Amino acid sequence: MSTSLSGITKLDMMVSQLPEEDRLRFRRIFRVNKVVGYLEHPEAMHPWVEKQFGSLENVSRQEIVKITNLVTNEGALFNSIRSSRPMDVRSRLEVETMAMDESLNDPLNEPERMTPEDLFGRVKGKFCISASNIAKYDALHGLIIFDQHNPLRFDRERIVDYINTGWRWAQRAHLWDPEAHYFLFIWNCLWKAGASLPHGHAQVVLARDGHYAKIEALRQAASAYRLRYGTNYFEDLYLSHLSVACATEMEGIKILSYLTPIKEKEVMLIGKEINTPFLEAVHDVLACLRDSYNVASFNLMLTCPPLDGTEPGWEDFPAALVRIVDRGNPRNNTCDIGAMELYASSVISVDPIEMACFLRECVL
Repeated sequence: MSTSLSGITKLDMMVSQLPEEDRLRFRRIFRVNKVVGYLEHPEAMHPWVEKQFGSLENVSRQEIVKITNLVTNEGALFNSIRSSRPMDVRSRLEVETMAMDESLNDPLNEPERMTPEDLFGRVKGKFCISASNIAKYDALHGLIIFDQHNPLRFDRERIVDYINTGWRWAQRAHLWDPEAHYFLFIWNCLWKAGASLPHGHAQVVLARDGHYAKIEALRQAASAYRLRYGTNYFEDLYLSHLSVACATEMEGIKILSYLTPIKEKEVMLIGKEINTPFLEAVHDVLACLRDSYNVASFNLMLTCPPLDGTEPGWEDFPAALVRIVDRGNPRNNTCDIGAMELYASSVISVDPIEMACFLRECVL
């Protein structure tokens, strides 16, 4: 799979050629800058540079595209050279084999015997079962444990069941504590994504008092956008991506190859309901990342407005919002998150315009 950034380097030109309405909409959400970095390398480095990066010219002059979401203050710096840095990478098959090798003494293999349960009991799906998280980061914090040890062996039916079971867990938790109604479903797939066990599992939380900070910040940004421009931020976000070939729509489900990703290959899905078509689209995106991009470790987040449906300020927020991001090869010792991602802007080596083409082929 190519990791060139030929599309994104032309983004500023693409935007300048858009019809006026599209151009103005794009520019009120995104700022695009292009800079060029130059360097000289000593002659002793030439053989290594040519072997690692293809040519001396590729390194001597580097185009960097800087994109900022002016509404959410997310930022990304795109430079394809970074994808050629020396790294120890393994095939997905090797990763899956390693995950299976660690299946012994795995408490998730026997969830009803070896995992705690919530006081309101377990929720069972066709391919999964809930448990209470033994090390909680909120009062209502559970697990959705997959019956398939290998988290990468999923299909449409399984993805729909995993998330639906998480959603039913949230309904039951809300009945147990009616003041808790801020739902979050998260899937940290394998070690690079933060999973402590390779056995396939997701986490579900239902919060009181307010949504989690970054989701609340997104809601506030969307509300401020509505006050300033009189339109829905998420709709304009989709149209802006669509205008530069970074989005597609399937049965009312909007799929964005996000222009200011938190890390590589971030995809956003926006739906009108947490229903089977939406969850099948989530599967199709995950399968595309797994099969076309060799993604083995990823983070997935699904959220929605408060469960009680009465809290003001959420009118513009999507009924179903999913974000998925690649976390790199689990056998690569280099961490993909550094100080830039934590405190400044994300550094990206994969072209979202190129990725959008593959997503369209996968889901349509």
